[in-house]
Amino acid sequence: MKAFLCFLPFLCAASLFSQPIISPEVHSDRRITFRLKAPNAETVRVQCEGLQATNMQKDAQGVWSFTCEPMEPDYYGYSYFVDSARVIDPSNPLFKYNLLNTESQVHVPGPASLPWELNDVPHGQLHRHFYKSKIAEDDREFIVYTPPGYDPAARTRYPVLYLLHGFSDDASGWTSAGFANVIFDNLIARKEARPMIVVMPLGYGIMTYVKGGWDGARRAEMRQLNTERFEGALLKEVLPMAEKSYRIAADQKTRAIAGLSMGGAQSLAVGLNNLDRFGWIGAFSSGGGNTNYSSQFPNLNLRTNDKLRLLWIGCGKEDGLFAGNKKFEEWLTSQGIKHIWKESPGAHSWRVWRRYLAEFTPLLFQDKK
Repeated sequence: MKAFLCFLPFLCAASLFSQPIISPEVHSDRRITFRLKAPNAETVRVQCEGLQATNMQKDAQGVWSFTCEPMEPDYYGYSYFVDSARVIDPSNPLFKYNLLNTESQVHVPGPASLPWELNDVPHGQLHRHFYKSKIAEDDREFIVYTPPGYDPAARTRYPVLYLLHGFSDDASGWTSAGFANVIFDNLIARKEARPMIVVMPLGYGIMTYVKGGWDGARRAEMRQLNTERFEGALLKEVLPMAEKSYRIAADQKTRAIAGLSMGGAQSLAVGLNNLDRFGWIGAFSSGGGNTNYSSQFPNLNLRTNDKLRLLWIGCGKEDGLFAGNKKFEEWLTSQGIKHIWKESPGAHSWRVWRRYLAEFTPLLFQDKK
């Protein structure tokens, strides 16, 4: 982001008083044209999910452009490399905020049946809460989704899903990049999922864990400390505040936890070690967990199946974390722990996690156990 801010005057001066640049332009056949005005640049590349990084071509007005082949309907993150500087698209207000690598986003529209497409259905609401964390020793936030028709004065109580983001995202990750609220709206409107409250907390027990960048994330002792502090903040601060402020049916059979990447590992660590609190657990492309499973989950045994209502684990086959997720799934099988395992095409991407959320959510709070 700093590189973009430093480079912005260069881009603005080049385009001052000129015609606005249309970028990205999504064509009717689902091709995308990316454009950037940078007449003094020597090279410009576009890097977009689902595409190889590609050199763009410059015209006589100094506008660089590239048109890709038709893309499947979805949201795609992308950025430009102008010589050595990585920048977001200054012509595009849609971006994917991230604590380490903010990107622009482009939407290739698809049919209304896709769960992340905005439809004319009743919509829930997003609520943003700020609080002082004694455990994390900072000021932080959590976001709450309430379903359509939620009335804080009514007697109806709802099941709750604690939904965790990945490393380098913040509490808004699941809504700004995952469009989770849109997915919940659509599933509830189609009666494919029960109306539920969804709590999306900040997933760092210590902010130095993410401020140290990816080097910090690779240090086992930092990951362990981050998970321990996060568990404390979730169970002792966020959970009591959410369940006091909203009409949540606060018991094990109506409480779920799920997350992606770092949040997937946290969901397993918190959920499987607190089965008196969480009956439903999901882990999407989980990463950063301990591979000594017996020490990480000392209480898992055949009796676990009596408490566990759902354990859902998925990972894309092109994801660098696939082998680790598969190894954990095989260990669960060897221990006789009931679970659902999902292998799918795709890498470590929101394009995978949006689909997992849409597949996982309808399973929640459905059994009679």
